[in-house]
Amino acid sequence: MITFELAKEESLNNKQIKELQEEIRALAKQKNAVILSHYYQRPEVQDIADFVGDSLELSRKASQTDADIILFCGVRFMCETAKILNPTKKVLHPNPESGCPMADMITAKQVLKLKEEHPDAEVVAYVNTTAEVKAVSDVCVTSANAVKVVKKLESKKIIFIPDQALGNWVKKHVPEKEFVIWQGFCPPHFEFTARELQKLKEKYPDAKVAVHPECHPKIIEMADFVGSTSQIINYATTCDADRVIVITEVGLKHTLMKKNPNKEYIFPESMNYCGTVYCCTMKAITLPLVYKTLREEINEVILPEDIIEKARRPLERMLELS
Repeated sequence: MITFELAKEESLNNKQIKELQEEIRALAKQKNAVILSHYYQRPEVQDIADFVGDSLELSRKASQTDADIILFCGVRFMCETAKILNPTKKVLHPNPESGCPMADMITAKQVLKLKEEHPDAEVVAYVNTTAEVKAVSDVCVTSANAVKVVKKLESKKIIFIPDQALGNWVKKHVPEKEFVIWQGFCPPHFEFTARELQKLKEKYPDAKVAVHPECHPKIIEMADFVGSTSQIINYATTCDADRVIVITEVGLKHTLMKKNPNKEYIFPESMNYCGTVYCCTMKAITLPLVYKTLREEINEVILPEDIIEKARRPLERMLELS
């Protein structure tokens, strides 16, 4: 039997990983728990999840589940979203230290100041925000539905927070509206350079390029396809190219290989545990932490009732509009 005291995923061999996965699944069944995992999680964590998805897919699953416990393998704002949409359920986070740098780049106080400066605008909050920020926003969006949702809003002026890359991507596709864009960003996506991508294109001239809209505008200009994580999966696994250069978090490769192992998915060589497009906070969740959290039912996500009530409105509005 594998004990939860094993702190590092790297200390487990394949047999131990399989045993621990079986124990986690047995616990989930015993406790009527649903396990949700983002595509950027470690492969062995993705493999024990009931549902693996991007922010929008997981938001929907969280709002539809009849489980007593939601164990969310993702960063903090995702777990908060699950709690907001399921206030009566116990939501557990395997690693409470797993936050999102982008989400921390804006506060509720800063949003309220923007609203004072632009009273005729609606605040569109990327789902990669804290519960407190969602609570003072008008509607939430994900990278998958941002353009669609913003087009449906009656307001002609949009305050887009906090991601400048996604904000500018939406602005490009909704030119009829005026945008005030907060200058936040996702470090792994935004800091990947056009020079690095150019090297990959030269090395693999026959490959298509799929990138996430959190990437720098120069990267987006060089892409054959720009889309959310789930949209990249669909494009990369079905396009007519045998090779696809993928510029997003390396955890996605696990799903791509499962969906269509006949293609070659090229991620930058620097994508490793200290690489460029690598989310350290996503990878901070390990199987031992998942096991310990579920077995002891610890690390419960607790939010004030007023924040839950206020933050649920923009999330529900997003789900309705998308």
